[in-house]
Amino acid sequence: MDARQGILETATRLFAAHGFDGTSLQDIADEVGIRKASLLYHFNSKEKLRLAVLDRLLDHWNDVLPKLFMASVGGEPRFGTIIKALVDFFADDPDRARLLVREILDRPDDMKVRIETHVRPWVSVVAGYIRGGQDQGEVYANVDPEAYVLQVINMVVSGVATASSLAGALLPDASADQKLSPRHGQELVRIARYSLFSQLSRLERNNPKQEPVARRDTADGEPASARPESNA
Repeated sequence: MDARQGILETATRLFAAHGFDGTSLQDIADEVGIRKASLLYHFNSKEKLRLAVLDRLLDHWNDVLPKLFMASVGGEPRFGTIIKALVDFFADDPDRARLLVREILDRPDDMKVRIETHVRPWVSVVAGYIRGGQDQGEVYANVDPEAYVLQVINMVVSGVATASSLAGALLPDASADQKLSPRHGQELVRIARYSLFSQLSRLERNNPKQEPVARRDTADGEPASARPESNA
């Protein structure tokens, strides 16, 4: 790993753990194992380093999303590929999610501008894909595409960011290293899929290769599978 890459990864971890204001350039240099002067050679101010960390994080999707659309087939499989990539990206390094949450809370005006620049273009692409699915009858007609994408992003980012505390306390098999547990990640993907595709349950019943959906009883004791499907 070169020095610049090491600085960016270390800054991501320390900014996520302690916040921008709670982390000094000396802290980052010490963790990387270089002199502060060497750090300033690559990033001449702490603010420039912060922006580079955020750009690296947000630019990822401008590069990856078009490739995912081109590599996967249409319909639900394509969406499944995209949502799994979103979950995996943050689950592989939860500091990415923690950093975004910190920055959104600490600097909402600045992050609004950055999200509009880096994230909004591909949100529009996914929303257009959802509308196409609605036209084909594959996606629930009452889904608001942009609001749906917003909620999925929020669900994944906040879910991963808080996993070490919430999942660690509530899911017995949660990872001790603060990574997202398989149960948590799989449920994030399942919620995103089933809240979008109107025919998904029927398709999976006809596909024996799919894992069966666990039986879920309703509050009055009636099996959920016995009730008509709805988008409530």
